[in-house]
Formats: sequence, structure tokens, C-alpha cells
Amino acid sequence: MDDPAATAAASAGLLEPGAKEIAARHLGRTAHNMSSSSLRKKSDLALLRKVPCAPLRRLLDNLQEVLLGTKLVLLFPAVILALAARIFHFGQEWVFVLSLIGLVPLAERLSFLTEQVAFYTGPTVGGLLNATFGNVTEVIIAIFALYEGKMQADVSTGLLILGVLCHSLPLMLRYAESSGKHAVVSWDAGLELSRACSVVMLLAYVAYLFFQLKTHRQLFEPQEVEDDGDDSVSQDEAVLGFPSAMIWLGVVTLMTAVLSEFVVSTIEAASKSWELSVSFISIILIPIVGNAAEHAGAVIFAFKNKLDITLGVSLGSATQISMFVVPLSVLVGWIMGVPMDLDFNLLETGSLFLAIFVTTFTLQDGSSHYLKGLLLLFCYVVIAICFFVLRQCANGGNDGVNPGVASNTWRI
Repeated sequence: MDDPAATAAASAGLLEPGAKEIAARHLGRTAHNMSSSSLRKKSDLALLRKVPCAPLRRLLDNLQEVLLGTKLVLLFPAVILALAARIFHFGQEWVFVLSLIGLVPLAERLSFLTEQVAFYTGPTVGGLLNATFGNVTEVIIAIFALYEGKMQADVSTGLLILGVLCHSLPLMLRYAESSGKHAVVSWDAGLELSRACSVVMLLAYVAYLFFQLKTHRQLFEPQEVEDDGDDSVSQDEAVLGFPSAMIWLGVVTLMTAVLSEFVVSTIEAASKSWELSVSFISIILIPIVGNAAEHAGAVIFAFKNKLDITLGVSLGSATQISMFVVPLSVLVGWIMGVPMDLDFNLLETGSLFLAIFVTTFTLQDGSSHYLKGLLLLFCYVVIAICFFVLRQCANGGNDGVNPGVASNTWRI
């Protein structure tokens, strides 16, 4: 018969034997981790500790931590409903909506499981895992969108936070050629420029990670958050063993991939059903829903006056999208033989430049008040309205999009 004290200790941490010592190591937590933890809740393990079978008890403990350890638990049924809607051929717009909703808790759980794995891998590898899995939903959507030739819809999810320079050069190259004042530039040249810029951006992102995780780590340490008496979790040790965390990370990543494929394959049907342009859906709706958990955590910490965490989440996500997800999409498209480039249209590039300019101007003095927040919100609303009034062009017309792009690519 199991010793009650040992049983309680093992169940409380949900750890495999021998893992408690590893989990006790202190790891510096990033702003992204602390933001996500605001949506987690403590699990009541009193009943599970009475289960006599140790393997069954550990399995139930893991299920409770992974599935019930989040305040977004009520959104999990959307995952099952999305699968059912796809299997039983419900309307594609329903598949799209349910898949988007289902991605919200899955994205938060990916953050939780990545943090659990990081307890066993050390701060550097853990930071790399957070950097990689922090936007894994966008990466998976990007790969499926490239596979189906929907390049514009994919990349537009990160439109407002792309790096201005590398994303503007291909557009400048095309307009330089069309002005007639420069030598004729082939479309292949623009594609090659995009791929070269993507390599440079990824190298810059690696250098940024080295700066953040190794040489100047102290600059990115967020403020510690006091316990305010609610049931949110701020963990200093692991609650899952390493094997369990890895298995659950694989399962949740697989479910994220399935729902992401549903989103990509049904976005056109949803666009026609709702009479909205794909640009508006991919630029406004998908990012809002896909990052809802992360944004909610950032807002919670903003209310607590923890602006370093809030800005770390928002600007950190911007950096990951612009310097990792987008150039990675270009290189993956290159490997797949899909002509993905960085040649965005004038409206998209202009919106990007203005958004970054306004954000930089707002943050440059290091202070914050509600009027600045309203200014940024109004700018976002204006950009959203601009894309809302747009309509997709017919595929057959010459609307300024590069020749050679797949015929089912959505464009403005």
C-alpha cells in the first residue's frame, strides 16, 4: 500500500519519480510566461489523491492540470465541435468559427506546456522553446496556407507588426521597375530579394535571442507580481514531469495543426458567407482570436500597472511575427516550391509603416496614460475599417500582384 505522505507529495507536483529536484531549479520567467500564467488557475487535487492506483492517479492528475488548469476551459468544447462539424459536413463557415475559437485555449495550453518543458531544459533552451512555440499557431497556419497556395491570407495575419525595411524593399523594387527610370527587374529578382531578406531577418532574430537569453538577460527580466488573492497561478516549479509535458506538448501541437488546417481550408467559404474580404478576416479577425489568451493576460497585467510585462508581451509577439514567422514562411515556401515573397501591396506596407510609427512615437517617452491607449486603439480601428471596406479582386485581372502567383491566392 502506498505511503499517504509520499502519495500526496507526488500527486501535488504531478511529477514522475526523481523529477522534483530538477523542477525546483529557478528559471527566469519571461513577460510572455507571466502573461499566460494570469489565465491559469489552481487545481484541487484532494479527491485525486485518494485514487489507490499510482499510474491512474498520475494520469488523472495530468488530465486535470492540462485540461482544467486554465480559465479558458469553457472554450475546449469548440475543439470537439469543430472536428464534428468537419466530419459531418456542417457549413464551412461553422467549421471556420469553431476552429478559431478552439485555437484560443490550445494556444494558451501550448504556452503552459512549453514552460513546463523549460523547467527541465534550463533557461537558454527554455527561452528558445518559448520563442519557437510562442507563435506556433501562426507558423502552422502559414505552412498550411503555403501548401494550399493562399500566401496572402497567411502572411497578412502578422501584417501590422512586420519589419518595415525588409518588407518594403521588394515593393520598392517593383515600383522602381514600373516607373521606367530603372532597368527592367524580373519577378524572379523580387523573389530572390525576398528570400535573401528572409535569411538576413532570421539571422537577426537569432542574434536577438542570443542577446536576450545569454549576454543581456538581466535587461529582459520582468517585474515580480505580488499575489493578489485570486486563483491565478504563478509557478516557480513544474507541475508536470518531463515525459508527461513532452507527450502533452505533442498532442496539443497536433490538435493545433488540425484546427489550423480547418481555418485555412474554410476561410474562403467564410468570406463568401459573411460577405467579408479575406483580407479583413486574415488581418483583423484571425490575429484577434488567435492571440486572445495572450492579449487578455497582457491587459490583466496592465490593470495591475505591470507595464514591462504588458509591453514585453505585445512587442515580443511583434518581433516573433516579423523576424521569425514571416521569413520562415518565405523559406518554407522556397523549400516547397511555392513562390512566396515579401512583396506586399502599397496599402498593406503603408499601414504597416504608419502603425509602427505611431507605436514608436507613443512609447518613446517611457510614460503611459489612457489617452495614448485610445490613440493606438483608434489607429487600429481606422486600419481595420480600411480593410473592411475592401473587396477581393477577381483572380483573372491584373491588379498589381506578381505574375506567377498561384491562381487561388487572395489579394486586394
